[in-house]
Amino acid sequence: MSRGMGPRVLLVRMGRLSYADALGLQERWLRRLQAARGPGAEAGALLLGEPAGPAYTAGLRGGLEPGEEARLRALGADVRRTGRGGLATFHGPGQLLAHPVLDLRPLGLRLRTHVAALEACAVGLCRRLGLPAALARPPPYTGVWLGDRKICAIGVRCGRHITSHGLAMNCSTDLTWFEHIVPCGLVGMGVTSLTEELQRRVTVEEATDPFLEAFEEAFQCTLTLHHEDSD
Repeated sequence: MSRGMGPRVLLVRMGRLSYADALGLQERWLRRLQAARGPGAEAGALLLGEPAGPAYTAGLRGGLEPGEEARLRALGADVRRTGRGGLATFHGPGQLLAHPVLDLRPLGLRLRTHVAALEACAVGLCRRLGLPAALARPPPYTGVWLGDRKICAIGVRCGRHITSHGLAMNCSTDLTWFEHIVPCGLVGMGVTSLTEELQRRVTVEEATDPFLEAFEEAFQCTLTLHHEDSD
């Protein structure tokens, strides 16, 4: 990477992994960033991956009743309660998962502008792939939409200026999994994917490079690939 300017953000390519493992890796990076804060420290890390199996998550505002959780597990999905904002959503194969674990201060951001930068990343990816109509909408419709169809869900957590969680972009996701919940609590709204909109298969791999370009542009940072042996 290292195409951009500005504060350094490490790029952590998680690959395909369970959503539970992604949360565990996120916690490790949170602890690392909290311990490393000070002059000369990097601004944080962008954790990028693809869920290996189906998972439903609920946010701080809930979104899943106990009976629903049992029903969703019976479908073969993992169910997790998380500390992010928002309500219930789905994560699964064919989805680009981006969790920026960032100290907002060296980036000159506040929580609201951090969310706006995430929205700009998703919009930038869509536009780079030929979907210029993609746009972000204000709460309660937080995320990126094409008409009344959400293509990217956004939900973050922020404590003491450090963020976690982030966004999930539907690339070639099996959208039928969303039929078992009311995504983000928005009745009557649909979901879509890059594959659905472009009428050709768009993999997470294809979406990754244009997403990283959009991330550096939106966050005004330099992404540097993290190597495990550098820990």
